[in-house]
Amino acid sequence: MCCKDRVAVVTGGMGGIGTAVCLRLAKEGAKVVATCHPSETDRIDTWVGDMKTMGAEAAVIAGDVSTAEGGEVLMGQIVEKFGEVDILVNCAGITRDSTMKKMSVDQWDAVIDTNLSSAFYVTSPVWNSMVERGFGRVINISSVNGQRGQFGQANYSAAKAGLHGFTMALAYEGAAKGVTINTVSPGYIETAMTAAMRDDVRDAIVSGIPMRRMGQPEEIAHAVAFLADEASTYITGANLPVNGGLFIH
Repeated sequence: MCCKDRVAVVTGGMGGIGTAVCLRLAKEGAKVVATCHPSETDRIDTWVGDMKTMGAEAAVIAGDVSTAEGGEVLMGQIVEKFGEVDILVNCAGITRDSTMKKMSVDQWDAVIDTNLSSAFYVTSPVWNSMVERGFGRVINISSVNGQRGQFGQANYSAAKAGLHGFTMALAYEGAAKGVTINTVSPGYIETAMTAAMRDDVRDAIVSGIPMRRMGQPEEIAHAVAFLADEASTYITGANLPVNGGLFIH
């Protein structure tokens, strides 16, 4: 098992990709804690029950990772209840798509705060502990659109590109301390959001993917588990694309 008895925190853990990551890490032996926004607390019991049905144990803590105070309080609660964090997967994310002509400051700030700043807000409270203990895995979930850009997503693309910049800089700081930081950049993944697309839009997307299909959340979870593995000691600062050949760089 890649992470037996390690405490693993997955922000945005009740989302499509987040759930798959939580399930995989739990089955790999980790003590998994998912985070969710306070507005999602009515879903917690159902989500935990579904995880149990799938053969995995996971806890959920609600908090707002888009603010410095919220991130600090949330991570403090997790450490107090479950112990020091060994693996942190920054998966929280939202979209507020709009062309630059119409994009509001609120749309920009909401995406930057949730998709980019949150990574700093939740990593900072546990970073020193990882360094002092000589072990840590930080895995940032970016996006293919952070690599290539996307029409109507100046906020989202900027946040996801910035997330890998955060990865690269922090990798230098953790390299000699046993702490690795890497990015996973998914392409289009089969989730409730993509399933709700119109058939013609979905078909157009798939036709542009060399593998002629969308990815599965489990394929992202596999990449995360690989990077979280204690044997992946010599991989840091990397951006692992999981996009079916949609963008090759």
